[in-house]
Amino acid sequence: LNNKGGLIFCIKAMRNVVECAYKVAQNDVTVLITGPSGAGKEHIANMIQARSKRKNKPFVRINCAAIPETLLESELFGYEPGAFTGGLAKGRKGLIESADNGTLLLDEIGELPMTLQSKLLRVLQDHEVRRVGGNQTIKVNFRLIASTNANMKQMIAEKKFREDLYYRLSVIEIRIPGLEQRKDDIPLLINYFLKIFNVKYDMHKYMSKEAIEYLSNAEYPGNVRELRNIVERTMILSKNDEIKLSDAYEAFGMFIQTHIAAKDFKIDIVSTPN
Repeated sequence: LNNKGGLIFCIKAMRNVVECAYKVAQNDVTVLITGPSGAGKEHIANMIQARSKRKNKPFVRINCAAIPETLLESELFGYEPGAFTGGLAKGRKGLIESADNGTLLLDEIGELPMTLQSKLLRVLQDHEVRRVGGNQTIKVNFRLIASTNANMKQMIAEKKFREDLYYRLSVIEIRIPGLEQRKDDIPLLINYFLKIFNVKYDMHKYMSKEAIEYLSNAEYPGNVRELRNIVERTMILSKNDEIKLSDAYEAFGMFIQTHIAAKDFKIDIVSTPN
């Protein structure tokens, strides 16, 4: 069992991920973290930054999918006074500049528009940034970590992502497996989340062996994030300190009869909510 930087795991694949993160942390190499949503990409980015030479410098994060395309350029690169209507009269420093001497995390890099991909590539090549509406270049020194849940090779084939930028980003690529490849980690994660929510809600709940076994064999498209939500929901909705199989099953949104064959998990469904 390992608990490093908020990561709970026992399987070899995750151990390899963490060891790789430790190795690259001390070097200013650009890192691309890939894996499905909810798998823990941000935890790995935090781990790298916390163990880097820039750990006491700015750590600037931006989710490329969360900002409208029309605003993303000015957020990243900043803008000069009068660059566009509605901007600050004195202009604004962009997030790349704000990360100077520190680390910039570009989450969901696959959502970056093609026009901005070329500008980002130029920044990585020249270590200079030019604000929107400006003519001067500003020297920047930052370490870049990018993350995505997209299939980058497919995006390149579909002409949705620049191949030259991909190779700039993926000097080191760390791939995080989804929860379907981490079945042995699920009981550890469940107990970890139980401890967290017992403290948060001042509870003393624990999960039966049958409930843990059932949850360990369930499917989680949302990966660790979804499992965390399921455990929290189960704790809140269960009536007793012991979380039983019926409680775990109900957390998935189904009502069941009192008779449950725990051994093979054959459950008689009465109804499902609309």
